[in-house]
Amino acid sequence: MFKGLGAQRLVALFVGGWLLFNFPLLGLWDRDATLLGIPLFPAALFILWGLLIAAIAWLMERPGQAHQDD
Repeated sequence: MFKGLGAQRLVALFVGGWLLFNFPLLGLWDRDATLLGIPLFPAALFILWGLLIAAIAWLMERPGQAHQDD
């Protein structure tokens, strides 16, 4: 189904992101604290979202990978 290590890594990132943005782990950030004047919950959401996008972009744009056009 998923041939190649790149596809398996993308699926693993999807599952990891899905778990990060699901209730039990997302509830860890729901505190009455601030980060540089921003409430912790929205700041954590934005940072986690940005890190997930950066990891996906890094996987997709790594040099030396042959891209297949289906």
